[in-house]
Amino acid sequence: MMGNCLHAKKKGPLPIETSFSFPSPLPSWNSDEGFASGLIDIGGLELQQVSTFTKMWSVLQGGPDDLGVSFFRPTELPTGFFILGHYVQPNNKPLSGRILVGRDATDTASPILKAPLDFNLIWSSQNSDVKQSGSAYFWLPSPPDGYRSVGLAVTNTPDKPSVDEFRCVRNDFTEECEAGSSIWDDDRDGISLLPLRPLYRGVQALGVPVGTFLIQNHSSPTVSALACLKNNRTDFTGSMPILSQIQTLMQNFSPWIYLHPNEPYLPSSVNWFFKNGALLYQKDNQVPIPIQMDGLNLPQGGSNDDSYWIDLPTGNSQMEMVKKGDITSTEVYLHVKPMLGATCTDIAIWVFYPFNGPARAKVEFINISLGKIGEHVGDWEHVTLRISNFTGELLSMYFSEHSGGTWVDASQLEFEGGNRPVAYSSLHGHAFYSKSGLVLQGNSKLGIGIRNDTAKGTRMDVGERYKFVSVDYLGMAEPAWLNYVRKWGPKKSYDTTKELEKVVKFLPKKLKERLEKMIESLPDEVLGEEGPTGPKVKSNWLNDEQ
Repeated sequence: MMGNCLHAKKKGPLPIETSFSFPSPLPSWNSDEGFASGLIDIGGLELQQVSTFTKMWSVLQGGPDDLGVSFFRPTELPTGFFILGHYVQPNNKPLSGRILVGRDATDTASPILKAPLDFNLIWSSQNSDVKQSGSAYFWLPSPPDGYRSVGLAVTNTPDKPSVDEFRCVRNDFTEECEAGSSIWDDDRDGISLLPLRPLYRGVQALGVPVGTFLIQNHSSPTVSALACLKNNRTDFTGSMPILSQIQTLMQNFSPWIYLHPNEPYLPSSVNWFFKNGALLYQKDNQVPIPIQMDGLNLPQGGSNDDSYWIDLPTGNSQMEMVKKGDITSTEVYLHVKPMLGATCTDIAIWVFYPFNGPARAKVEFINISLGKIGEHVGDWEHVTLRISNFTGELLSMYFSEHSGGTWVDASQLEFEGGNRPVAYSSLHGHAFYSKSGLVLQGNSKLGIGIRNDTAKGTRMDVGERYKFVSVDYLGMAEPAWLNYVRKWGPKKSYDTTKELEKVVKFLPKKLKERLEKMIESLPDEVLGEEGPTGPKVKSNWLNDEQ
């Protein structure tokens, strides 16, 4: 968001002292096995998702909004299940924790789960001067030979945790993990708390996050002694939803998309774009060919080698009409894929805009249109719903923002009409955000950057407009245009430097230099330097969003 907001600490209970609940009841799945049955078998190791906790310790400063973080021990475990690690969450949002517990479903001489031999103290807050509720002691389980620890334990006394309730995991059921972004730092003690996730995350990756965390020492950062789980099930997608269940998910969680009230460049369906004169160009051939409405004459396969590209119709009136899009024809395109060892379902929702409008900059208190900078043909944007395959509930939502994006926890989403989240499409650039307002892309501290303005204009109902284009694990046929892997628009036809000179010549020298430096640092996707590619060429088609 623009600038660095100063958050005054509110008196009264912390947000985490309230548990998150969806605005409306969740769907009833009535599943005895498979998707939303509550249990996932990853090859002899049964997992369940637990969201009942006992708070072990809270630190009341630092972290998001300077409200600190809290640590929890899972409780009310199902019969035969054991703790694999403890949970941490920032205090600035309602409690929405989920952590996995495990049960060995095999009867072999080499069990998948074994109790730790001991616990080793790795850090204590006893002598820390941070504002805290009591003291905390962090313990690393010492695994038997051939086993690995997948989570830490936290106590509020110096006494070690009980080895009877904790379990380590056999090596062949573990995968390497990595730390995510820090959620709390203590610079005085030189430590950081970071969530753990699988190192490899994609549609074929088998790593499963437990939901635990890592403590890292600033003076000697090391590779984590902890691991993630590994889905060894032969049919590892066995807990993914079938088509009717995906349709139920969309009925309950499909987002609303708000376009900006002043947006001139609306979305359309791909078929509408083709039907109204989109042209296919081939390198060294000056004569373009009209694209068939179903895209069947687009080249299939190959690579993004600049040998083909798509462009607008050539006639001025038809070109201007197509640039504006057609909201009545708009479809959104679903790509459903397994993620995190098939313990989650990601539903990527792709929106097509025939044209991306010019960028607009903010330079302190001055707003500037950047001429042709940022314009390009064929704009693909998306949001992604992440669904728990344990429960069938929405966990989080990803908002694509030009060359990057942001995951937002379900507890922090805006909902309308039940459990349906809201996404805001930015003016001209069509990046998605979870809240309305201004997001400045650049140097927000100096008040200089590309404007991303969002507000409630036309509301688009994804639930009425979605169309499946790819569900790999169900063997669904894909439309021809999805396998066109070249550019959906030509390379830019203007000189960025000259365009910039036209719009900044009236700025004071100091502001002009700052703006030029900021624009130079932006990725090509924001500037419209290269023709964009379609969904299947994006790295997130086969991999995680980040």
